[in-house]
Amino acid sequence: MEKENLISLQQNVLKLRVEGKYEETIEACFQLLEAGLAANDPKSILTAHINNAASFYSIGAIEEAFHSIDAHLDYSTDNGDDADRLNGYNVLFLLHEYTKDYEKAKGTLEKAIELGKNLGHFNIVSNAYSNYSDLLADENNFESALSMAKTGLEMAKLHEPRTPILEFRVKLNIANALIGLEELKDAEQLVTEMINDPLLESFIREKTQVHDLYGRFLLKKKKYREALQAYDTAKELAESYNDRNLLKGILEKRCKLCDLMDDVQRGYKAQQEYINLLSDLRQYEVAMAAVKIGVKHRYSTIERRANTDFLTGLYNRSYTETTTNKWLAEAAHTGESIVCIAFDLDNLKSLNDTYGHIFGDKIIKEIGQQCARQIRSDDLMGRFGGDEFAIILRNLTLEAAQQKAENLLEAVRSIKIEKDGIYISLTASVGIADNANGTIQTFTELFHQADVALYQAKEGGKNRICITS
Repeated sequence: MEKENLISLQQNVLKLRVEGKYEETIEACFQLLEAGLAANDPKSILTAHINNAASFYSIGAIEEAFHSIDAHLDYSTDNGDDADRLNGYNVLFLLHEYTKDYEKAKGTLEKAIELGKNLGHFNIVSNAYSNYSDLLADENNFESALSMAKTGLEMAKLHEPRTPILEFRVKLNIANALIGLEELKDAEQLVTEMINDPLLESFIREKTQVHDLYGRFLLKKKKYREALQAYDTAKELAESYNDRNLLKGILEKRCKLCDLMDDVQRGYKAQQEYINLLSDLRQYEVAMAAVKIGVKHRYSTIERRANTDFLTGLYNRSYTETTTNKWLAEAAHTGESIVCIAFDLDNLKSLNDTYGHIFGDKIIKEIGQQCARQIRSDDLMGRFGGDEFAIILRNLTLEAAQQKAENLLEAVRSIKIEKDGIYISLTASVGIADNANGTIQTFTELFHQADVALYQAKEGGKNRICITS
């Protein structure tokens, strides 16, 4: 795929996510991921993973969100830059916060702060300090929460170009910490200033949050009716853009406040609204369950395509190499025998020259299918391009592997492919090597040893097996 098309797919993903169309974003991410893998374009792959993670999180598909962020962080280790890793930390924090694993959430924020400062991405650093302040406030550590929020405000002021909403979001944390510390005079001044800020006309979520915060402030002052009015305003705003999570917290506070006021009639109404929301959330979760099933199916399809060879359906070199390296690392400690069988078709070039490459591809596909039937379900068979294949066998001696190779050769010899009324017989050459009692610990070295044996089989007349011990 041309670079322009990949950029267009990336822009579409970002546009859909900004618009809050999360299910459509996920679909667009799958398209981008497929295209990125086919073109071997790291930027497209990373963009797909990070936006998948954020979109899964937004629809409540937390398991899938973790899967995507894990894929992003793993891929960015070798193919991304520091900015990619910083984006990964941002989303990973949300997941740890959601699961209430606050220690991991704090650790992720600390990494984001350090890396963000090094890169000069002060908007992300400011957000990280704000999130850290939130966590500390949840733990009633308001003094530290205030310190974090103030540092976040300093970072927001360093961001260029100047972004007022970034500073506003940090002030929400400052006000929240001041209320927790019962420094109510300072809190009142800041909250009043924020409620009257014209900036809020363009940012409805922040407008909801500041009215929610104002309700908390009034509650501390024991001004119950005024607090209820603030929560009512916050409720209407949250309902206007369907923020279920924020609305749930607001409705809970309204119920408790009605109890404090001993207002039975309003308390009953508040409880009914809360119960209706919980019912709505349950129905939403049922709908999301159907989405998740579709997502898992799509994701498994993408992974399968990413790991398999397009022609034969066998594993590709990348997956074969990665998996074998894991097996060899384990075998270095357990003493397990790992054997590599390398083989390729004899005289494929001659067949391609005579009958064409389409016919040659048909032969390769048939060989892959026939040989795959000869191995155990927990063994590994991959195609490396052309007509070269590798089979990785676990817990098998060289002698047993040689018998397996004989079966493979017989399977190849049994293939009879018809072309223009002529049946063409096929043969292959095979090389075998093992991990030498755990001393060989990489796929590259193991395959090299088998490939040397394969070369010897070719030099010895083809249609035979050679072993390197």
